[in-house]
Amino acid sequence: MMRAWILPMLLVLCGSVVATGLIFREKPGAAAVLLLVFVLLAGLHSPLVFPRSIGALEAQRRSAVDGRPVVFWRPGCKYCLRLRIRLGHSARQLHWVDIWRDPAGATAVRAANHGNETVPTVVVAGRPHVNPDPEWVREQLPSS
Repeated sequence: MMRAWILPMLLVLCGSVVATGLIFREKPGAAAVLLLVFVLLAGLHSPLVFPRSIGALEAQRRSAVDGRPVVFWRPGCKYCLRLRIRLGHSARQLHWVDIWRDPAGATAVRAANHGNETVPTVVVAGRPHVNPDPEWVREQLPSS
């Protein structure tokens, strides 16, 4: 769990250090703007922008019942972030599994990717798809 927060914490820390330097140079406006940018970047790279993760076994069980895809992801992955942002509200309809928090999820991803933990891996109807186009993923959602 802690590993997921390392990058966001480093971004906030670096932003704070740079902003402090700007304050000492008597540029408080620039310091505030820069700190805000670093905090926003930290937020984007944190687990907070993703729907709540569940375990791989539970995600697979739910997917078998409702037909929704399972997304295996990890914090700090720019491709996972791209998928999440481009899916918009549709992302909440998917089952998200954080492979850093769930060993079974990491095992499932390695099995689908020849031993590599390549994410995002989206499983639709039992078939894994590595880093698929977000529009394609949206099309795989069952119509309600």
